[in-house]
Amino acid sequence: MRNATTEATKATKATIATISVSADAAPRLRFGAALIGKALREAGYDVEETAETWSISDYRRVEGPKLVVGDRRTNELIRELEQREVLLYHTAPPEGEGFYLARLPGDLYVVAGGGDTGALYGCQELAAVVAAHGALPDELAFGDAPVMKLRGPVVPLQLTKVEPPRRTYEYPITPGRFPWFYDKALWIEHLDRLLEYRCNVVYVWSGHPFSSLVRLPEYPEALEVTEDEFRLNVETFRWLAEECDRRGIWLVLKFYNIHIPLPFAEKHGLDLHQPKPLPLTSDYYIRSIAAFIRSFPNVGLMVCLGEALQGALYGVEWFNETILTGVNEGLKDLDRKELPPIIVRAHAIPSEKVMEAAIPKYANLFTEAKYNGESLTTYTPRGRWQDIHRHLSSLNSVHLFNVHILANLEPFRYGSPSFIQKCVQAAKYRLEANGIHLYPLFYWDWPYAPDKASPRLLQLERDWIWFAAWFRYAWNPDLDPRTERAYWIGKLAERYGSAEAGEAVLDAYEASGENAPRLLRRFGITEGNRQTMSLGMTMSQLTNPERYRPWAELWECQAPEGERLDVFVRRELAGEPHIGETPLDVIEAVERHAAKAERAIERARSSAASGRDEFERLAADIEAIGLMTRAYTHKVRAAIDILTYKALAAGDYASQAERLEAAVPHFRESLTQYRKLTELTERTYLYANSMQTPQRKVPFPDGEAYRHWKDCLPLYEAEFDVFLQRLESLRAGRLPTPVIESGRPIERYAPAAFVLHSPDAETYTLRKQSKLFTDADLLASNVAEELDGAIAIRFSCDAAIRDGVHLDIELKEPARILVGYFNSADPQWLKVPNLEENTHADDRGGLSPVLKNGVSVFFQPSVNIHAFLYEAGRHRLVFGQGAYLIAGIVKADQPLRARDVAGAGKAEDLDWLFEAADEAEASVR
Repeated sequence: MRNATTEATKATKATIATISVSADAAPRLRFGAALIGKALREAGYDVEETAETWSISDYRRVEGPKLVVGDRRTNELIRELEQREVLLYHTAPPEGEGFYLARLPGDLYVVAGGGDTGALYGCQELAAVVAAHGALPDELAFGDAPVMKLRGPVVPLQLTKVEPPRRTYEYPITPGRFPWFYDKALWIEHLDRLLEYRCNVVYVWSGHPFSSLVRLPEYPEALEVTEDEFRLNVETFRWLAEECDRRGIWLVLKFYNIHIPLPFAEKHGLDLHQPKPLPLTSDYYIRSIAAFIRSFPNVGLMVCLGEALQGALYGVEWFNETILTGVNEGLKDLDRKELPPIIVRAHAIPSEKVMEAAIPKYANLFTEAKYNGESLTTYTPRGRWQDIHRHLSSLNSVHLFNVHILANLEPFRYGSPSFIQKCVQAAKYRLEANGIHLYPLFYWDWPYAPDKASPRLLQLERDWIWFAAWFRYAWNPDLDPRTERAYWIGKLAERYGSAEAGEAVLDAYEASGENAPRLLRRFGITEGNRQTMSLGMTMSQLTNPERYRPWAELWECQAPEGERLDVFVRRELAGEPHIGETPLDVIEAVERHAAKAERAIERARSSAASGRDEFERLAADIEAIGLMTRAYTHKVRAAIDILTYKALAAGDYASQAERLEAAVPHFRESLTQYRKLTELTERTYLYANSMQTPQRKVPFPDGEAYRHWKDCLPLYEAEFDVFLQRLESLRAGRLPTPVIESGRPIERYAPAAFVLHSPDAETYTLRKQSKLFTDADLLASNVAEELDGAIAIRFSCDAAIRDGVHLDIELKEPARILVGYFNSADPQWLKVPNLEENTHADDRGGLSPVLKNGVSVFFQPSVNIHAFLYEAGRHRLVFGQGAYLIAGIVKADQPLRARDVAGAGKAEDLDWLFEAADEAEASVR
């Protein structure tokens, strides 16, 4: 019992314990009674179960201990005991999932739940007491209830690689893809573990699951699996829903919008991902959702309205007129005591507008938003994302915080209970959330862990402490840290054979758990899953992060106030005071924590008497985290020296070569640590990142080509070799060609043939003084030489701002469409897509501008030009709400030289210090 000590009298031989559960009891009550019965039998009792209904006047006639289990709102004996004040509560009376345990006169044990699930948790608690003490307790008066209303993990139906022509998230549910999904024994183990953690929801994530789980006579082409696979899927999913329900767990199915099945898309000539509702897709979704609800009435839905769907434009319409219509259509013929939960994910959409329209129409709505983006970085989230959470929490619904992807933690074990407890407290007090939606540590490869082991390790077992800690504190975030330390030492002692080992392993978990969060939040490019932090970062990414489209919310929302490297160096050289967490603060802290963790795990080695295989794997992780940490800290020290050199040189790079030499020892030591990390992980890990697709960009593009440290090491070695060569040149007074090259002729882009079919848009020749929109006097004041004379497209600026515009273009050949984004955060301008909010944002390339400041506009922000690749054929372009330019359509096979038209170039970026290129050196003396 979590907050009580208990004395118990051992059962004597032939002691009979009688459990009363009504004949029409819910599955959760029967499951709970079975838990108590099992514990009593193991403690030596003979157990009898009865459906007889006792009353306050006759329960004493039953000899021996007797137990009544029920929902206090409906169980007649419990209600009578309350009314006659025989059963009194010294805590708040149980409601919902709360429960109260009491021993009353006449040897009557009462498990009173605020509902069926509360009674189940009460049974679980009493069973644990019996198991711990070997008997029913002599004295019993204990109540408990969860703080957070929804608590559960994500189970992904996802894979590490994309299956063309399908796109990210799109995997029909089949035994070939997901053999584990049909493994009932594995599911039972998982669900029993979740009940142990008192989880009440499981979120199954899929791109478009309906094409594997429902069959529509109106759209037979939508089924993406065989008839045998379909029947197996329905049987398995129905069984899973029932098993979840017995344990008080909602099964919730997640889907993206608007995704359609591949054969459906092919038949109707549609793209797999639809940015706006169509009558056809709306009808298909309404029928799919209604059929799903009728087939699986105990299953909730989780809706992602962002990414493919232009949620800012169509989210309210799609959710209310399509999704809720489908849900209500499916429910109208069902007799449901509880409405299935529907969770709206606040991802890439203004979800508050969706909720304001939906709340009056459906009574069991929830919202969800990411906690630290797609990583774990801090227990002090702030800024815009804190405001988003608080606003969603203020709506008339339950709001969940989502611990998402964990791109900075994978592939290593993570088990710092104190860090996790602070995060849950932050979710409660800073974000005002009331539920948790927890990702596994290696999402895309579920259920398998990335360790080199045969057979493959399962994340459920390997990462038990990850799940146990989050859900323990979701039940109650405010447990005393001192008693919590003793609790976790005890849990770890059970696994490793001694209290000494348990304490040392806990110390190792706690210390190592500080490093990845601190490193990413201060030095990373993004908290999103386009960065695999454990694989390191290039020197260019540390010293010139703007080239890699850094996500400012990483340090503005998902970190305490502090300084990025460039700000730190500028203030240091200017003699200005530093504010908040500095790069040197992080370096010193993570090195200290790494050393503490390494000492702790060595201390545990001699006292770990059991679980040796897993102990050695954990010890290897602690060593790897230490090596990764030092690879980072030495490289950051070198980056500080290089940025200092940049500032002092002020363009005269040869004059400060001696200052640049200060970076060499740290740069070299960083590489030494990385080589050791590579050597270690070649023995211990299959790969570092679970998402092995082109969406992974940092440190190197393509998560499949660069998925292990051994794949990255040659590039880091080449980076250091180039740096030494450049330094030698500078010592001799020579500059690489990129520094002095500015006169190379600029070539105009070659146009591609196309036809514009949109009646409300027109083509024009882009030059200085060109009018850029059909209805606004916005004129080009300057146009990059590459674009001068291009055949561009203009349309209504007002329509683009108000509703977004749709362009119908037919390409006669493969081409790159040049899209111009205004350099302003003001809402009237279209925003560049990003991988943090849209996994498909880079499917056509073009996320980085090819021409910074490629068009200047009188009295308006300048325009960056991005080039997106399209195949020949007809395309309907829907980029979203906000004004933008189509600055031309050019041949796909020509090289496009990236540059900043306003003048900032490669020399000032210093990337030439680390990157090899075709160059000739020229003397500057």
